[in-house]
Amino acid sequence: MSRVESRESRAVRPGGILGSRPSSLVPRPATRAFTLVEILVVVVLMALIVLALMAVFSSTQAAFRASITQTDVLEGGRSVMGMFKSDLESLTPSLGRSNRFVGAVNFYANTNQYQYQSGSAPLVQSLVGVNDPNTRRTNVLENFFVLSRQNMTWYGAGYAVDASTNGFYSLYRFATNHPVMSTDPAFIFTNEFRNFLTAITNGSHLMDGVVHLTVRAYDINGVWLTNGYANLTNLTVKNVRFLPTTLGETGFYMFSNTLPASVEIQLGLLEDRTLQRAESLANNPTAQMAYLSNHVGQVHLFRQRVWIRNVDPSAYQ
Repeated sequence: MSRVESRESRAVRPGGILGSRPSSLVPRPATRAFTLVEILVVVVLMALIVLALMAVFSSTQAAFRASITQTDVLEGGRSVMGMFKSDLESLTPSLGRSNRFVGAVNFYANTNQYQYQSGSAPLVQSLVGVNDPNTRRTNVLENFFVLSRQNMTWYGAGYAVDASTNGFYSLYRFATNHPVMSTDPAFIFTNEFRNFLTAITNGSHLMDGVVHLTVRAYDINGVWLTNGYANLTNLTVKNVRFLPTTLGETGFYMFSNTLPASVEIQLGLLEDRTLQRAESLANNPTAQMAYLSNHVGQVHLFRQRVWIRNVDPSAYQ
């Protein structure tokens, strides 16, 4: 019985003596490939993922560039404001003649009349989020001069912005010094600083993009010194010659022992990318001004109040 069963079992088994056949003839299960539609869906999904990653990368790069630009503007503005502060803190009265038209000038500030008289109008910008065309910001450029003394030397320092076609709102600094014993301090302002104003580019170039620069003097009570100062406080300030108000700012000359108790400086700087774009339109002044008038958001304002150590309170009595 066992032999018969073993023979039958071998005959039934595949590959046995009776049912054996080549292995290549054994049927295999059919393999399934991706369809064209499935491949297209995968390609579209990958493209969307790549586009999303590119958008994230682009926004990250834009934020990084904006932060770098703001850092550069802040560093430049702070360094220039520090220079202003250093010069103003050293203001010293000349104690010379009290003649308001002839004596040595201790402190001077006025609008950039040389630029405006030559046809360079101030930059007027539309305010962000304001649709009223009559509500606009007018940027003002002023020059100012500071006289100081250290030991036996007179020092003169001054600042002006070149808004002409020769420069793009470039800030320049004037500096000189002379021995006290051999120099009338009146010479420093009337000759050297005035010559600097007629040829600003002869000074030291500090930075570009200065679209706003104003200087305001305040008395010992913190009142702004303007043409109507005596009517405001019932006080008289000696040895000051006020100039006509232009663009909302009042110019002045200070002589003899008169100095302000404090000075407020305002500085407006354009961002680098906005400045570069405006410079590329230098051949078309109309388009350049139109471009800048719509970018008030790219002007960074700095403001600082500087206290004058050498102020003489008797000048306000």
